[in-house]
Amino acid sequence: MAGFRALAEQVRNPRLVATQRRTALRKCLERFAPYGHRATWHHLCTRAGIATQDRDPDPERLMAALAELEEARALWLAYEEECAARRRREKHHGIRQPGALDEWHRRTWGGCDIVPCESPQRHPAARLAVVLRRMISAMEAGRPRRDCPVCGSTDFAWLPEPPDSPTSGPACRQCGVLAPVSVLTPEVLVAADRVHGAGAYAAA
Repeated sequence: MAGFRALAEQVRNPRLVATQRRTALRKCLERFAPYGHRATWHHLCTRAGIATQDRDPDPERLMAALAELEEARALWLAYEEECAARRRREKHHGIRQPGALDEWHRRTWGGCDIVPCESPQRHPAARLAVVLRRMISAMEAGRPRRDCPVCGSTDFAWLPEPPDSPTSGPACRQCGVLAPVSVLTPEVLVAADRVHGAGAYAAA
C-alpha cells in the first residue's frame, strides 16, 4: 500500500490524467486527515475551488489542495516528534503518568481526526496548518479557556454521541470543530451540555 509521500507524487505527476491524480489525493486523506476524511476533503475542495464530486478537476487546483495538506502534515509530524522527545525526557525524570496533552496526542496519533468537525460541511475556513497550530498552542498552554481555540467563539453545543466517537463532545457553533474537553472550563462544558440535542445547530 502506497504511503503519503508516494501518493503525493502521483498527485504531482503530469503524466497521469486528472482523474488519477484526484484519486491519489483522496487516498492521501487515508493517511492524514485532520478533520476526518470527508470533512478534510470538503475543506480542501472548498479552498482550492474544486467541486467535491468533480471527477476531472483542474490539476493546478489539485496541486493547491495538496500543498495545503502537505503544509499541515509537516507541522503535525514536527509536533509528534516534539511530543515523543518530551515524553522521553519526562520518563527519564520519573514522570510516568501521562497528562491531558498526552491523552489528546494518543487519540490523534497518525494525523486523523486531530480536530474533528461537527459535520463534513461544517469546518473552519482558515488553512489547515493555521487551525492545527492554534489547537496545539491551546493544548500546550494547559489552561482551560472559555472560547474556541480555533475561532474564538464562546458558543458551544454538546454533541451527544457515543463517548469513543470523534464526533462527540463540545462543538463550536461558529466554526464546527470539536474542542478537547480539557481545553475548556467546566462552566463552558456545562453550558454546552444544556444546549445539546436536536436543533442545536439549526439555530446557529
